[in-house]
Amino acid sequence: MQNSNPLLQNNNDSNRFITIGEIMLRLTPPNYEKIRSASTFEASYGGSEANIALALANLGVDSTFFSVVPNNSLGKSAIRMLRSNDVHCTPVILSSPEQTPTHRLGTYYIETGYGIRASKVIYDRKHSAIAEFDFSTVDLDRLLDGYTWLHLSGITPALSENCHKLITSCMKVAKEKGITVSFDGNFRSKLWSWEKARDYCTEYLPFVDVLFGIEPYHLWKDETDHSKGDVKDGVPLQPSYEQQDEIFQAFVAKYPNIKCIARHVRYAHSGSENSLKAFLWYENHTFESRLFTFNILDRVGSGDSFASGLIYAMMHGYKPMDIVNFAVASSAIKHTIRGDANITDDVSTIQNLMNMNYDIKR
Repeated sequence: MQNSNPLLQNNNDSNRFITIGEIMLRLTPPNYEKIRSASTFEASYGGSEANIALALANLGVDSTFFSVVPNNSLGKSAIRMLRSNDVHCTPVILSSPEQTPTHRLGTYYIETGYGIRASKVIYDRKHSAIAEFDFSTVDLDRLLDGYTWLHLSGITPALSENCHKLITSCMKVAKEKGITVSFDGNFRSKLWSWEKARDYCTEYLPFVDVLFGIEPYHLWKDETDHSKGDVKDGVPLQPSYEQQDEIFQAFVAKYPNIKCIARHVRYAHSGSENSLKAFLWYENHTFESRLFTFNILDRVGSGDSFASGLIYAMMHGYKPMDIVNFAVASSAIKHTIRGDANITDDVSTIQNLMNMNYDIKR
């Protein structure tokens, strides 16, 4: 399949990335206004997997996105946005009203926080095209043929049983084809319950090579007696190195197929100022990144930027400490960019931040 990314000209990189998920219309009141008083909204597009495909494409990775959108102006506009960022969208299905009866693109509203006021999200995505589509009609072996990396998240199976079956099948096909599989649990409380998310996402762990986050998954202390609790019970949101290392070790002991685990840790000083660091388990050792502190323009998509940064660094053979620092730097930069995705198109920009070099580049 011929790629459509002009950044890849004269690029001998053999990595070919594909991700699967929903892209939505994002509506945002301008100037930090509240939704209840807004008279205008800024329109853009986003979604976790689409954000990662876009970020990697901007960094020059051969990046493909698969989804289902309605065959109307909204669906076409969403795909046009991805194509304008060099994402390969040939596999995307433009569905008919017969295929997806409600025939709609999911929408979400984001009220951007400021200072002590936190951001707020309202979803309007039920019965979207991807949730209604019958994926049994899709040849997954053909869809995934030729790719070296597949990224999935826990958001997609939360949308519908059709999507749950799709993600399960894609993981199995990817493993048969020797494709590296990364997975981000990405829990969304407005889509499903904590327990259901843990039940479903735990099913995927035997197929995962690169795991983002340590939740929502069951990691029982005793598989025969769940009353003894989960290994992660009582671990704080900002764990120590020793606490995080213990959790990582428990994951890889139970799932030796996992080659890498990464999670970022957030310190919220206010709605406008945060700090980030991350932990990475890789090559049988836990690494801890630098701590980055920054002001926030737009926080949405920062976790996706962390994931895309880590995937990029792993694809390009970075050393473990550079992998985790590059990933956190990618996330930190995203906080300074409006919209869902990290549109940084210069790797050196992230590398300079990774090395905490803030000088103007002339």
